[in-house]
Amino acid sequence: MTALRISTVVAEFDLDAVYRFLSQEAYWSKGLPRAVFDRAVANSLCFGGFLGEAQIAFGRMITDRATFAYLADVFVLPPHRGQGYSKQLMDAVVAHPDLQGLRRIVLVTGDAHGLYARYGFTALAAPDRYMERHQPGIYTSG
Repeated sequence: MTALRISTVVAEFDLDAVYRFLSQEAYWSKGLPRAVFDRAVANSLCFGGFLGEAQIAFGRMITDRATFAYLADVFVLPPHRGQGYSKQLMDAVVAHPDLQGLRRIVLVTGDAHGLYARYGFTALAAPDRYMERHQPGIYTSG
């Protein structure tokens, strides 16, 4: 397995490629408007995974960097899956200095429970305490 170079310097990212994947291919964000994507990146701690100059992975933490974080938009491009790159990306995320000592980190996933379990994520201990305002079609509805 080739080592993935991980960066948090957004100026190095191929934001067009990340946006294209999130808005056209990711099941959780189809139809994502570009302005919403740009705001999300600007207000998050973002991680890019690179093979040479090509960006093949992405993830972002929405966080106050003191008590709480929400992990979102994690992906490895399809041709590069199954080669351990998601683990390399997650290794970098959980080791980032700004994310140490947080009381709670949460995420939502439809298909990567095994990956996240390796990093200590579990089902909600008290789901009755959580509430959400979920608008799944917000990017595609009028």
